[in-house]
Amino acid sequence: MSELRTGEMMAVTIGDDQVLLTNIEGQFHAIDDVCSHAYACLSDGDIDGEEAACPLHGGSFNAITGVAIKPPAEESLRVFQVKVEGDDIFVAPPSANDGRMTTPKGG
Repeated sequence: MSELRTGEMMAVTIGDDQVLLTNIEGQFHAIDDVCSHAYACLSDGDIDGEEAACPLHGGSFNAITGVAIKPPAEESLRVFQVKVEGDDIFVAPPSANDGRMTTPKGG
């Protein structure tokens, strides 16, 4: 865990998935590391608080929920399960609902 300090992110590979692992205020979170718009690695971009930005076109995602925040990103990313045991961080594939958070549209 000491490799990933608060406010940092890193890319990890889980099976065939590229995953963005983040440390936000001491809590670890994991979402897809590939932007749903241009397929760039979010880990090559920046993180500001809970917002992970794509390095290509500036689209951004909530690093906790995977929800697309800023265009051109529109499709949310999958959320992976994270468990911390001692100094070890375990990342598991998304749950049965495929891990995508949904946000209601309209008013």
